[in-house]
Amino acid sequence: MPEFAQTSIAAPGTMVVDFEERVNVERLRSYRLARARSALDASELGAVLCFDMNNIRYLTSTNIGEWARDKLMRFAVLARGAEPILWDFGSAAKAHRLHAPWLLPENSRAGMTGLRGSIGPQAGFFARAAREVKAAMDEAGVGDMPLGMDITELPMIEALADTGVVVRDGQQTMLDARQIKSPDEIMLLSMAAAMVDGVYQDVFEALKPGVRENEIVALVNERLYRMGSDDVEGVNAISGERCSPHPHIFSDRLIRPGDQAYFDIIHSFNGYRTCYYRTFAVGRATASQRDAYAKAREWIDAAIALVKPGVTTDRLAGLWPKATEFGFSDEMEAFGLQFGHGLGLALHERPIISRLNSLDDPIELKEGMVFALETYCPADDGHSAARIEEEVVVTAGGHELLTLFPAEDLVVANPY
Repeated sequence: MPEFAQTSIAAPGTMVVDFEERVNVERLRSYRLARARSALDASELGAVLCFDMNNIRYLTSTNIGEWARDKLMRFAVLARGAEPILWDFGSAAKAHRLHAPWLLPENSRAGMTGLRGSIGPQAGFFARAAREVKAAMDEAGVGDMPLGMDITELPMIEALADTGVVVRDGQQTMLDARQIKSPDEIMLLSMAAAMVDGVYQDVFEALKPGVRENEIVALVNERLYRMGSDDVEGVNAISGERCSPHPHIFSDRLIRPGDQAYFDIIHSFNGYRTCYYRTFAVGRATASQRDAYAKAREWIDAAIALVKPGVTTDRLAGLWPKATEFGFSDEMEAFGLQFGHGLGLALHERPIISRLNSLDDPIELKEGMVFALETYCPADDGHSAARIEEEVVVTAGGHELLTLFPAEDLVVANPY
């Protein structure tokens, strides 16, 4: 990592303007659909059926809000040689016909399966959806080919089987499509990260004894939504004795003088997400806390330095300590601490980098991949810990960083 983090990747304003090139949304839509078509053509599948909200957005450039993410009632089909068809929640279908002209009007349809079982299969909605999907496949001439699915409910698989459709794993096909980001996607990821850069300045100024973890979470949410975030998926706020082991959830704990505290801000701008940890000391820092931070920084810097096209993920994971070397019984228990994961419309895309999976199943890094690298080091005081995360773009000549809030050394907020 350079002495001070820098990047040449633009993070322009969120407005559409006529005086400079920013995100080209039409180009973004065309790129994503073309990538999905190419991945489908390279597979054994005749079509993909998507219930995953991220895949639906990738195919159709539609979104109806975070509330729908776990309902599994909206779905989309892309068949070989055909235009995407979307079945959406009630009036959303009519709204898309008015406001999403890139979808054929007849391909924006109302649909329903059952709201995660709240309407039982006996109501017939799964069977109806299966018949409509099979009809779409037949119309495209791929009715005798396997159908790829990402996530779904068991009654949907059974209903498709009743129509004679053979179901295969379609999530791998969609992740194949999504792993290489276009310049527009990278700019959106940069803009999302730039918003968090600013929020961390607010966190830095607010970190004082007597502030609760949940108050920091509230501050982050309020600031991000004012800045234009479309989804604050989660904010980790961990301090004091809660730092080790990492609990992955905030509490109402009061922050105290001398605490080490780390935060992860996960939000999206136009669908493109951040995963962005920073660690602070509050008021003062001990030698133990500084040592832990220096180790976490050393581990992440070593991995970042290797990033370029052609490098395989086992080489990055191999640089990080074994689970038993920092207090865990095995790599499964330590998963997510010395870690890398692709970023895009989802928080976890390809590549996934860890000692748990990458040493035996490495992936080659390619230009256009974007991922977060994160390290964790518990302090020898028995309760403090350091957590650092940087978002990295693989470029033709190496890599660029998207995350710029200072993290070269442990930052002490409001020092005494």
